[in-house]
Amino acid sequence: MRAAIVHYWLLGMRGGERVVEALCRLLPEADIFTLFYRPDRVSPLIRSRRVTASFLDPLRNHHRWLLPLMPVALEHFDLRGYDLIVSSESGPAKGVVAPSAARHVCYCHTPMRYLWDLYPAYLHEFTRSSWKRALLAPLSSYLRLWDYASAARVDEFVANSRHVERRIWKTYRRESRVIYPPVAVETFYHKPAEDYYLIVAGLVAYKRIDIAVRLFTQTGRRLRVVGDGPEYGALRGLAGKSVEFRGRLPEEELREAYARCRALLIPGEEDFGLAAVEALASGKPVIALGRGGVLESAAGGGLFYDQPEGLGAAIDRFERMESQFRPEELQASVRRFSEPRFAAEMREVLSLPR
Repeated sequence: MRAAIVHYWLLGMRGGERVVEALCRLLPEADIFTLFYRPDRVSPLIRSRRVTASFLDPLRNHHRWLLPLMPVALEHFDLRGYDLIVSSESGPAKGVVAPSAARHVCYCHTPMRYLWDLYPAYLHEFTRSSWKRALLAPLSSYLRLWDYASAARVDEFVANSRHVERRIWKTYRRESRVIYPPVAVETFYHKPAEDYYLIVAGLVAYKRIDIAVRLFTQTGRRLRVVGDGPEYGALRGLAGKSVEFRGRLPEEELREAYARCRALLIPGEEDFGLAAVEALASGKPVIALGRGGVLESAAGGGLFYDQPEGLGAAIDRFERMESQFRPEELQASVRRFSEPRFAAEMREVLSLPR
């Protein structure tokens, strides 16, 4: 059986790319197809595979502007001869044209947020430029039609959380099976807390990191922000001396940051909440907006609040009860997200031998 893994883009190592790694271990001979590829930013395991990037790849530094061309680029991939296609989707990856005899399974991190759930926020709040908003409306209408139609090309959907399972039904009217993404929970460890809170996220508008940056600037509490993205400049402009931006960190330094923080903050709605699992695996609590997939990923150690503006009150509440959290209990709560569990469940979906 010849297998192909299709991932929206390989420009760093975040949750979606960890799923690709796990799929590579499940399908050791699989080739990878992606819209954009930066070999220096992905793991040796992914680099060891035959990776085919789209004709848009020379423009990868401007990939966020190329969304209208992505359907054409995906449909340009030649997948003849493959028996199994596994797409890893939170962009338009499922839109490839698979051979009629091939089986196409889509592991969906979420339907495209900026076209569906978060479209009003992108149109009226996150997009500051008036001319960008004027372009966004007609382009989004065209892309929604294509995205909905391309869902019919998928034989079976797998959702990364029950929250995303509901989104898939709402968006595409397709049933899906929930398989939580893999996390190497055994590689994280606990150390006594230092006096700082932590955010680990892509710096994009819907993560609502601006709420935390403003709060910590006002209160003088220490905050470390790990990650990069298009909101970096705007967030730096909001930040005071108590807020530190660390950019992308090597895995060893990231584990140390988790191990020594007081708690992880998640101010925006998450599809699953991979960082929440990593923090709990480090024996550290999670203070999160009580919406989306984090209600599943941090169920064993989350302190949730209802409205985005409630972050400050949630931190005050956490500091009154901080001593009540037991690191060993937090770590035990996320063992169910291990990679062996993911591999066993995906083997069943993909009909692979054990």
